[in-house]
Amino acid sequence: MMQPVQVHPGDGPVILAFPHVGTEVPPQVASRLNAEGQRLRDTDWHIHDLYAGLIPGLTTVTATQSRYVIDLNRDPSGTSLYPGQTTTGLIPDTTFDNVPIWTQPPEAADVAHWLEHVHQPYHTALAAEIARVRARYGVAVLYDCHSIRSQIPWLFPGTLPDLNIGTNNGTTCAPALEQAVTQIAAASGHTWVLNGRFKGGWTTRHYGRPETGVHAIQMELSQISHLATEDPPFALDPDRAAHLRQTLTQILATLADLAPHLRP
Repeated sequence: MMQPVQVHPGDGPVILAFPHVGTEVPPQVASRLNAEGQRLRDTDWHIHDLYAGLIPGLTTVTATQSRYVIDLNRDPSGTSLYPGQTTTGLIPDTTFDNVPIWTQPPEAADVAHWLEHVHQPYHTALAAEIARVRARYGVAVLYDCHSIRSQIPWLFPGTLPDLNIGTNNGTTCAPALEQAVTQIAAASGHTWVLNGRFKGGWTTRHYGRPETGVHAIQMELSQISHLATEDPPFALDPDRAAHLRQTLTQILATLADLAPHLRP
């Protein structure tokens, strides 16, 4: 198995986390996935490419393993992020369409193994980068990068906006950051929502502690905003991606500019 996380330290205050771009599946997992599971349909396709090189100084923390091995944006205790709502767990049983992905479903021992060998190393690396950046600047901005198909009736009704901004109802970052991101979204020509269906996953909620100088925002992008199709082969659409990259550049540059003013 390749290393579960790749870290590229930058010299700025903004950290990009990519927990769901990985497509590596260890043999002992791949052998138990059915044909649907092997498609890795719920990967955050091309998100790391979409954000590549948008502004100088970005730190990136990137998962290599598929979310079907273990979901890095879930509470390691297994507690649901959205009590009472449909969602998937630490190791998903199904796709986001509620289609089974296993010929031999994972057991408790599998969860424990992948928590130790994938989930924990990823979050150890992410926490270390947050500490490094905060030690240098007195503040760190964690921007958690995600995407999801725009229509998934099992998870939500209708069609998602292009930009789904999550701050767990304003608790994970300073109001100035939330306001800046929503103002850019509103002027971008993209549809958007703040703390809608996706309020921020475990990463955002766990690390976002504005009073300590760590601010966290999740951005869940509707895949139709940058993919040619939300079905295989999940190809990037160059024109859509270029338009979206302009908006994302504005967001990240603004977060980097505001960060030094947010020291606790």
